[in-house]
Amino acid sequence: MPVLYLLCGLPGSGKTTEALRLEGERGALRLCPDEWIVALYGDGIHRDRAKLDAVRAPVEAVQWEVAAKVLSRGVNVVLENGFWSRAERQDYRARAEALGAQVELIFLDVPRDELWGRLQKRNAELPPGTFPVSESDFKEWVGLFEPPTADELAHGQGE
Repeated sequence: MPVLYLLCGLPGSGKTTEALRLEGERGALRLCPDEWIVALYGDGIHRDRAKLDAVRAPVEAVQWEVAAKVLSRGVNVVLENGFWSRAERQDYRARAEALGAQVELIFLDVPRDELWGRLQKRNAELPPGTFPVSESDFKEWVGLFEPPTADELAHGQGE
């Protein structure tokens, strides 16, 4: 049975590092929205937050279509979307389970100060496929993020 890995965490939490590990160890298809956005729209898109926000949903929708086809063929998939809300996590879980896939939610829980320190370092030498994160955006996003509950993390883990 294929597994859909949902990587949950804020920018700088290590989602890409974990996704690359799972890709190699589990033979999974890794899908990262930011990498696709840069490939499709250029790395300067981050300068227009409204446009960046507008293209994220369509990119994630196409990535889900790819993920669904691959899962239905028995291949593991890693999604690096961040999954900031419980509703989004529940939605993707239900979709994957409807395809007969297992779901593993991986929460990359990093203290706020450490996250901001990582992002400052990343901003200084921006890797390909990533965007700079301002302190004001970071503070806003911390306020929007809904950490997974114990029941979400336990679901599918031996229940």
